Amino acid sequence: MGRCPVAHGFDAMGDEYYRDPAGHLATVRDTSPVFWYPHLNAWIVTRREDCLTVLSDWQTYSSAANSAADVPAKHREVYPPDLVAKMIVGQDPPGHTETRSVAQRGFVKERMDRLQPEIEARAHRIIDRFENNGSANLLEEYSLELTTQTIMALLGLGYEHEAMMRQLRDDLFAVLSSAHEPLPEPARSEVWDRFVEANLKLRAIVEERRDSEADDIISVMASARAKDGSYALPTPQIALHVSEFAAAGTDTTAQAMTNAVLFLARNPGALEDALAEPELWPRVFEETVRRRPSSTFTSRRATRDVELSGVRIPAGDMVWVALASANTDPGHVERPFEFDIHRPDPTDHLAFTAGRHTCLGNPLARVQGATGLRVLFERLPSLRPDDTDALDFLRMALLPVRRSLRVRWDVADVERSRTRTVRTLNLEVTERTEASDGVVALTLSHPDGGELPPWKAGAHIDVHVPGGDREVRVRQYSLCSDPEDRTSYRVGVLREQDGRGGSAAVHDTLTAGSRVTVSWPRNNFRLLPSPRYLFIAGGIGVTPVLPMIREAERAGAEWELVYGGRTRASMAFRDELAVHGGRVTVVPQDELGLIDLPGLLGKVREGTLVYACGPEPLLRAVEENTAHWPKNSLRLERFAPKPVVRTVPDTPFEVEFAGSGTVVEVGANETILEAAEKAGLPVVSSCKTGTCGTCETPIVSGRADHRDSILTPSEQEADRTMLICVSRAAAGCPRLVLGG
Repeated sequence: MGRCPVAHGFDAMGDEYYRDPAGHLATVRDTSPVFWYPHLNAWIVTRREDCLTVLSDWQTYSSAANSAADVPAKHREVYPPDLVAKMIVGQDPPGHTETRSVAQRGFVKERMDRLQPEIEARAHRIIDRFENNGSANLLEEYSLELTTQTIMALLGLGYEHEAMMRQLRDDLFAVLSSAHEPLPEPARSEVWDRFVEANLKLRAIVEERRDSEADDIISVMASARAKDGSYALPTPQIALHVSEFAAAGTDTTAQAMTNAVLFLARNPGALEDALAEPELWPRVFEETVRRRPSSTFTSRRATRDVELSGVRIPAGDMVWVALASANTDPGHVERPFEFDIHRPDPTDHLAFTAGRHTCLGNPLARVQGATGLRVLFERLPSLRPDDTDALDFLRMALLPVRRSLRVRWDVADVERSRTRTVRTLNLEVTERTEASDGVVALTLSHPDGGELPPWKAGAHIDVHVPGGDREVRVRQYSLCSDPEDRTSYRVGVLREQDGRGGSAAVHDTLTAGSRVTVSWPRNNFRLLPSPRYLFIAGGIGVTPVLPMIREAERAGAEWELVYGGRTRASMAFRDELAVHGGRVTVVPQDELGLIDLPGLLGKVREGTLVYACGPEPLLRAVEENTAHWPKNSLRLERFAPKPVVRTVPDTPFEVEFAGSGTVVEVGANETILEAAEKAGLPVVSSCKTGTCGTCETPIVSGRADHRDSILTPSEQEADRTMLICVSRAAAGCPRLVLGG
């Protein structure tokens, strides 16, 4: 049935709409703020004030029609139409209120904020796969990959379910849209067959998680109970909501991140600001969804005759709320079509709708969108789209789904990012064993079974250890597995009784099945080629030596290990070393006393490199007993900072960072790293004690006072790099110029 007025020229299937929905709606908003659109058999509301009226009055404008999809007869027995009507987006109170109260527990902001490190780790790993290619389909290879992996983690679903959930995302959107835009055969039957099959599998998973104490969203919903003790939601309904989350929790945020790349390409000043000030990335995301919300519309059905902007809408008619238009209404927003990440109130938009149907997952979208964009441009700052006007869309008026966006970047970004970004991985503890009294060995693998980044003997990783106070502690542990095994990493962790709490947290919280964020391996203790090696290990210092022995064996080198510890029972990996027979000497202190270093090192061994790792007293003694050896014969790795003796007070000095031209003054009581961070420079660090090497920075000019525990005496003497977390300008050097 026809209605008036009609906005001539508006076409929700045309290129202008898909190029810029808000811009196309603006061409009719002034003359036809509310108009009838025959193609959808619905009214379209464009002004923000009218949109808020519709969104805030559920009794007059019902959401029930949003899930009025026609279920094929063959599926109605297992998937009755009244079940479809229970979609969150298609319910009114009180049903909507009850359902949302259960589902909301899985999406609280605090939980989403705690998820941020895991999102960041996944983003890095995804970029690792394609960064060297120089180009990609950003939507498929990055945006959707990141959001899909995240929702899978939130739902507690393994990678074996990934293909099903990816397809379910598309099928749910098709089912939703079919309530307004009929789906032709055979596509209709194909979509419903897959949709029902996936939901039946989800129902089985829900049943398995009844009464589970896990905090994944399926378990949270499955274990929730009503006041009378019964389950709050039936199994088929939970499976339906999981389907909704699979769609809304992946595609909409992926669309937003991809749209942000387009906006930043057209507004390079905004990109420069965000790169310089990373705290602006949430504003980039908010301005993107204000300017182009992923869901252009949301819809309601009028339950009685109403009037909006002088237009009479009869009871029973569909009303489409134009979110894109409301967000760019000049009556509410200054300069509505400018992309401005510095707006006073960046969240003052309706991209996540308003009222009772405000997007349940908006805390996730906001954390994920900002994090995904920040990591992407920190790693690939030159990334730009090939064609900002490309229109590869799945053409649905309600949800215009972009299918691709080709982008390219300068592959030189890859090497530059290694010095500016600490890359992380989200791994799973696949095995935990007691390596000795007080030492646990953890084997870490990626949940999807994929290969891990390569490493060499002597490398370590940063482990992000969750604490009981929700504080995440970052600790460095040497890799002690086989470098040729790309499927897993292994670390050995001694419980330090008088430590800072990191090792205790590892022992108390990380068990088989635990997820943990770690950095890519870094190596400050690399095994140099030599015909002969003497390894000296004290206690847990044996861990980096284990892969060194493997590497020496493969190279055909001669080697010997002298391994000391408090007691034989406290010395980890003895069984693993036993296969090497007489080349390993075990020295338990309670049985044999301390290692005889004067006897071991008194005579110089020609062509031999000495590698030592262990507690500070042992390392100082090794240094003293190798003083007569040829220069650079000794390599050390310390667990704690090397003691630095200061004979004169520290004084202020200037540092110029050559890459940006920024000059900072470093106070007498602060480090270069602290001064750089205060100035907003993109420096990276981890230990902040000079023991991990993360912040090693090239010296362009000037002289350094080296206070680290990483660089060898020759490297410190060469003065080519310095660790800016502890080292300073040398006495009499008023200004350092550093690379980066």
